[in-house]
Amino acid sequence: MIRVASTTRLSLGTLISEIISDEQWRSHASGCRVGGYVDRFMATATSATYRRLPLSDTAWLQVETTTRPNTIVDPLSFVAGIFPTTGEKKVIKIDVSSDTVCPWCFVGKQNLQKAMDSAKDQFDFEVRWHPFFLNPNAPKEGVRKTDFYKQKFGPAQYEGIISRMTKVFQSLGFQYDTSGLTGNTMDSHRLITYASTQGYDKQNALVEELFLNYFCQGKYIGDRQVLLDAAQKVGIGGAAELLEDPTKGIEEVQEEFEKYSSGINGVPHYVINGKYKLSGGQPPEVFLKAFEAAANDASF
Repeated sequence: MIRVASTTRLSLGTLISEIISDEQWRSHASGCRVGGYVDRFMATATSATYRRLPLSDTAWLQVETTTRPNTIVDPLSFVAGIFPTTGEKKVIKIDVSSDTVCPWCFVGKQNLQKAMDSAKDQFDFEVRWHPFFLNPNAPKEGVRKTDFYKQKFGPAQYEGIISRMTKVFQSLGFQYDTSGLTGNTMDSHRLITYASTQGYDKQNALVEELFLNYFCQGKYIGDRQVLLDAAQKVGIGGAAELLEDPTKGIEEVQEEFEKYSSGINGVPHYVINGKYKLSGGQPPEVFLKAFEAAANDASF
């Protein structure tokens, strides 16, 4: 315990040393996290408010006991109040520009998910997917993937690209399937954009299902039935009505593209908390650093 006068400045190190020596802390604080920011703690006998301050080696906590001079402060309760872990996690918002036929978008999604899973005790996440078109003039009826890529890259380069992607997918626990068709992705983006109206979790699940369909199961995501099956699997209602009208949802897709993707040249592209930008199929460690940077941003 620490006794404070009506206004006392306590070093963070003093508080932590008190806490570490307290067995009660060891039994209660397994989920409590100290780092990044420290708050200015303004306390009375009945209430407390906080103001965030950058954490440094010389950071101080100021306690003002306006109605209880010589109050005894319990470090466990004090710091647990400043660094709550229940129901007060910071939210990391991630805007992803992606195309449903982009293999690096699939890779990036898997690595992003790994990073989010490892940081789920620190942050809550909201992932929002936005359209990009690698080949906006691709035929709606689709062409064989192998024929398209050989024509685009040439036979020799094609073999190297396929070999590399196969190894990358295997490292993630997936088999890269080059069978089936590729083609226009507008219908898939119409469905993904529409799915966001039913929740970003459902949208994220739909993107995952379509990626698996296309990259690992040889399905063509320009096929309306493939899209309907994916929507049904993740619980998205109204997909049939959307896809039956080829003009429905086009305007929304175009608006999303203009707002999030018109200024970029390739995908995947990530914007974290509206500020921190990443491109490509980054490893989980890069996403984790970006999460921390965003959470520690004074403007966050």
